[in-house]
Amino acid sequence: MNSHKSLLCALASVFVLLTATLARADEYSDYDQPSGETMGEDLVIVRPLSLVATVLGTATWIIALPFTIPSGSVGASAKALIVEPAQYTFGRPLGQSESKPVPYVQR
Repeated sequence: MNSHKSLLCALASVFVLLTATLARADEYSDYDQPSGETMGEDLVIVRPLSLVATVLGTATWIIALPFTIPSGSVGASAKALIVEPAQYTFGRPLGQSESKPVPYVQR
């Protein structure tokens, strides 16, 4: 039981840190060149937390599949839980707070 409390506390801390960092990142626009400090914070804090959010979103999506398949919302849940966090993690320049949509490539 104690390990569950520790895990819950750690996850809550990660989400609080991610929220605080993203709130600060709002002050940058597309035309501003981010400072070295902003790039460092993005590399050390925001990107790893975004990667964790992507992994947790993937796990949540897998767990939710039995509920989303019958309702026909598999695609919408995948976009919200996997694609958007992955785009934020991998699809934006270092130090920028806005992610650009990854272009759809038809094969």
